[in-house]
Amino acid sequence: MMQTLDYEKELDAIARAYAASGGDPSDFHAARGGVLVVSGNRALLGRGAEGLTIESEQLSDGIRARIVAHRGATIAEPVHLCFGMVPVRGVQRILAEFVIKEGASVRFLAHCTFPNAVEIRHIMEGTVEVGENARMEYEETHYHGETAGIETLPKMRIRVAAGGLYRSTFKLAKGVAGVVDLDYDVVVAEEGIAELYAKIYGKGDDRVKVRESIHLDGRGSRGLAKSRIVVTDRASAEVLGEIVGAGPGSRGHVDCMEIIKGGKAQAVAVPLLRVVEESAKLTHEAAIGSVDKRQMETLMARGLSESEAVDVIVRGLLR
Repeated sequence: MMQTLDYEKELDAIARAYAASGGDPSDFHAARGGVLVVSGNRALLGRGAEGLTIESEQLSDGIRARIVAHRGATIAEPVHLCFGMVPVRGVQRILAEFVIKEGASVRFLAHCTFPNAVEIRHIMEGTVEVGENARMEYEETHYHGETAGIETLPKMRIRVAAGGLYRSTFKLAKGVAGVVDLDYDVVVAEEGIAELYAKIYGKGDDRVKVRESIHLDGRGSRGLAKSRIVVTDRASAEVLGEIVGAGPGSRGHVDCMEIIKGGKAQAVAVPLLRVVEESAKLTHEAAIGSVDKRQMETLMARGLSESEAVDVIVRGLLR
């Protein structure tokens, strides 16, 4: 009976944290596309769906998860994932393997939430295999509370087979970011597509680093690395967007925009393009600017404070 009460209490706490990150806790039980809810190193809920298998194994400091979309399966409803910790201190290590088999199609909605973080490390080490003519979309939203006591360290290695598509979005727009260090590496085969999006709002003493690397190995492969980063106060951001054009007729684009608000905020943007095959075509655009003063004045004339006006502008940009 005590275990049941502890389980229900922990699930309720992580559900409230999930709601703070923008998720709907009813998804835990109502989701028809599958669900995995992890609090610390406990999988509180894990359920697959027709054409989708979810397996998890408890580790001392996190979990190991394997998610497989079966060959030819179309998962019509989103698969809901929640990784979080309610305590103020600790380490959560997620070892995740995604296997999207030939012809399968699946969309993941992931929320990572650490509402009370004072000293937390969230480590994500993931591999993704997108099979031939398969499709995977992964939308990840973070909420880290207001104390800046967290390190977020996602490291993903992705392979996209011929005709496959991988699209991911990392979003952190509410609360503080803390230390964020994204490291994504994608290899794309013939006629495959990879799209990476990052949208992060850093403030206070936040430190943001984004590395997105796409290797276009196959003929006709395509890649996009697009980031929108905003830093205010004393926060700093460094973005490296890399595309390697090795496949005949491959096409790639790096698009990086960083906005600075505050005299001590710092931003660095480095687009890196490497053409290995002469028929490949790679392009880039990078811009570092400031919050639009005219928009600021308009919003403040309507009664918003300067910080509230900045938040409105930033959220519009990140949306």
